[in-house]
Amino acid sequence: MIGSAAMRTWSVAFLILAACGGGGKPSAPEVNDPAYTITGKEWYLVGNAATPGDETIKIVIDAKPGTKTIEAWIGEADPVPLVEQADGSFALEMPAADLPVGDYEVLLVANDSSKAFAKTGLHRSAPYYVLVTTDWDFSDPGNPANDYQTQMHVDHPELVMTHFVGPYTFTDPNVMAARKAELVAWLLMMRDTYKDEIGLHIHPYCHFVESAGLTCIIDQSTVYNSNDPSGYTIKLSAYTREQMGTLLDHANMLFEQNGLNRTRTFRAGGWTASLATLQALADKGFIADTSALNWARIEEWKDMRNGELYRWNMSNWNPIGDVSQPYWVSESNVLTNDAPTMPILEVPDNGVMIDYVTLEEMNGLFDTNWDRKAFETPRTLMMGFHPATPGFSAAEYGRVDGFLDYADAYLAAHGTGPVVYITLEDVVDAFEP
Repeated sequence: MIGSAAMRTWSVAFLILAACGGGGKPSAPEVNDPAYTITGKEWYLVGNAATPGDETIKIVIDAKPGTKTIEAWIGEADPVPLVEQADGSFALEMPAADLPVGDYEVLLVANDSSKAFAKTGLHRSAPYYVLVTTDWDFSDPGNPANDYQTQMHVDHPELVMTHFVGPYTFTDPNVMAARKAELVAWLLMMRDTYKDEIGLHIHPYCHFVESAGLTCIIDQSTVYNSNDPSGYTIKLSAYTREQMGTLLDHANMLFEQNGLNRTRTFRAGGWTASLATLQALADKGFIADTSALNWARIEEWKDMRNGELYRWNMSNWNPIGDVSQPYWVSESNVLTNDAPTMPILEVPDNGVMIDYVTLEEMNGLFDTNWDRKAFETPRTLMMGFHPATPGFSAAEYGRVDGFLDYADAYLAAHGTGPVVYITLEDVVDAFEP
């Protein structure tokens, strides 16, 4: 049986043979022999504090009649014998930790043949984290947009999401108390049923800013040449560290008053977070931010309105691009991890929002960050969308759904790749300060 003492002894032999080397490696088959059925994953995760790893590598082969022995040639190591089971199948089992991180060709040979009957792959890799997020730019995303998100979970069972919720839902006079309760109930359902995260998203709407006891800034718009009396398009960087701390406290107070959890992760409206913004986040116990933008992907804004959204992000997040990865933010520079650092993990928004990319571009960003080979340290791809009715259209839903189909094909849970869906709060543990 798999897990028997006889089975466990072979991993030691594997290490010894790998060290000693050997010869006579069989040739690979042109096609795998269909008379042999191979069961087992190809991808195994290296665990970390955020994600458990695979402890055991297992392969089981239902062999054709007359098979006396089966050996596995893993990479350049000498062969390892599979153990015949009571039902006539052959099994291989080894501690995953015995196999170094990497990509291996596995040749399976029966009866000491000089030619393998099958060739397969074996990979041991750190996780490729895919983070799917939503930005509540408006007080009420609307039921159609929320229904789309619920359907995503139905169609993609491994999915978890981070909802960056706007506190202005609770200060907008146009959102009635009953509707607020409906939105809270939906968020709690997404959190408790699907393990989604409720994070924080702030556009400095005046009704929210003023409810916090601050004077609303209206003259630093990323869209209009004139003032924006609503506050929506104002850069969050217009607020000082102290003022930002007041807004964060007020947001979490509103969340708790309305039955939601306190938040610990953040994305700035328009990605307009400055050093003062990050300092305020650290002051208030936040653990992660994802305002660092792959700005070149929002080229639609380059000549739109006053063009400031594009210019500001290009200037303030200039080094951030398609393959930017998480870093602990320096106390003196939001773009570096120079010591001393704040207890804030910056997870760049390298996949931007589905609003600004085609499905082909989004899948291309997935590929750019992973070349189908194993890697030793975790990687992230951050993407998202604005859940607004009617703004989140059927076409945009189709792009998100199409991307999730693409990522699902490489899920670690299925053994077909290193992809793990994760929330921003949870991914922090994967990256040591």
